[in-house]
Amino acid sequence: MAECPTPSRMSPKDLLIVIVVALGSFMAGLDATIVNIALPDIAKSFDVSTVAVSWVLNAYLIILVSLLLAASRLGDMKGYRSVFIGGFALFTTGSLLCGLSPSLDILIISRMVQAVGGAVISALGAVMVTSYLAASLRGQALGIVAMFTMLGAALGPVVGGFLTSAFSWQYIFFVNLPVGIVAIILGMHVIPRLAPVSPTSKMDNGGIVLVFVALGTLIFGLTTLQGPAPVMGITALVISAIFWLLFYLQERRAKEPLVNIPLFSNRAYSLQNACVLLIQMAMSGVMIIMPFYLEIVKKIPTDNAGTILLALPVGMILTAPIAGKISDVIGTKKPIITGFLVCTVALFFLSTLSAASSVGHVCIYLFFLGAGTGIAFSPLNSAVMGECPVKDRGSTSGLVKMMTNLGSSLGVATVMLVAMVAAGPKLAEYSAHLIAPAELAGAFDMVFLFCMVLEVIGVVLMLGVRAREPSDSSDGEVAMGF
Repeated sequence: MAECPTPSRMSPKDLLIVIVVALGSFMAGLDATIVNIALPDIAKSFDVSTVAVSWVLNAYLIILVSLLLAASRLGDMKGYRSVFIGGFALFTTGSLLCGLSPSLDILIISRMVQAVGGAVISALGAVMVTSYLAASLRGQALGIVAMFTMLGAALGPVVGGFLTSAFSWQYIFFVNLPVGIVAIILGMHVIPRLAPVSPTSKMDNGGIVLVFVALGTLIFGLTTLQGPAPVMGITALVISAIFWLLFYLQERRAKEPLVNIPLFSNRAYSLQNACVLLIQMAMSGVMIIMPFYLEIVKKIPTDNAGTILLALPVGMILTAPIAGKISDVIGTKKPIITGFLVCTVALFFLSTLSAASSVGHVCIYLFFLGAGTGIAFSPLNSAVMGECPVKDRGSTSGLVKMMTNLGSSLGVATVMLVAMVAAGPKLAEYSAHLIAPAELAGAFDMVFLFCMVLEVIGVVLMLGVRAREPSDSSDGEVAMGF
């Protein structure tokens, strides 16, 4: 019997499935950045403090990251189609409730509802692509999804600023409604009805509680460590470390754990998950610190600084789909290492910036950092998914998303800490206009060098991964390799 030819191009049905998943990623990326710019208006609308309104972000992030693994397991148990569409509906409903919220408390609760749906659509994206499409199309499809994620993140500040200025902050949530409705209707028609991977499995409730506390206290600790109550931040981080240990012990003895700990004995699986964390830390670190450089050192207005920052996601948008398609042909290791090396060079040049550097150079360096991230990120996702058997794809998809979001949180916290250590009291002096902004340029250079070290570590880790042949079958079974 002749073997079915391995597809090299997506069929129209394949493309529609990828578009539905990509719309979820687009909304998740958009919502991650669109709210930030509207926080002052929200605080003014409800007459609350900056600290209080920050929980519009913190509550969403804690719920989202904490429930990614549970959402993956639910998809394994109930089927990806129904859970994904249900998550989309919940996210869309939460967006509506956010826009209609009459008080800050109701808005925070509505954001938590939105985050539950966001966890589902974020966690199941990679596993749906892996399950519904041929293995030979995995990198290409994940590249498109990554492109939509970055497109959403890039458009967030622009769309949020426009909607808040032209209408009101409520419209930053209403904008999700048409996208959500289209995605739900399209998903109901194009996503195949496949039997659940683990219909008889049970939810690891103990693991859910432990990872919720571990991640929640980690994020809370990182966000408060550099504030007026650093002792509270340190306490939260100690509690987080304790609960991470308890979570590890729980997953070791649980009959049906959220995370299959033995998978980490696969060196490639472990190292490539670590690389996901590292590359996200570096990118998020640059995105959070670069506005300070542009506005403090270069004296560029906020709106123009936001436009300059678009160079990074544009670089990723242009390279992610191409890198994914190439990795389907030549394998994932070479594109991943290439991407990390491009990022390393870009960050080295960013570390040479001074008050006299031109905006053109800044844009070029940011573009190449985004391009390198796009070259590495899609193959990384494909590589991690390819290292696990079918029964663990759901949990691995959630784990990759958790590592991505955790990388964002760690990146923001660590680069701000590096900046404070490098600048010393100069940041406070700057606020009092006692020193020249150019004197702070060295602190920003140290941050870029720190991010460059993260990329170098990624290269070293990838050198320890054995190269695998590109996927040439679509049966879905993936052999474990060391």
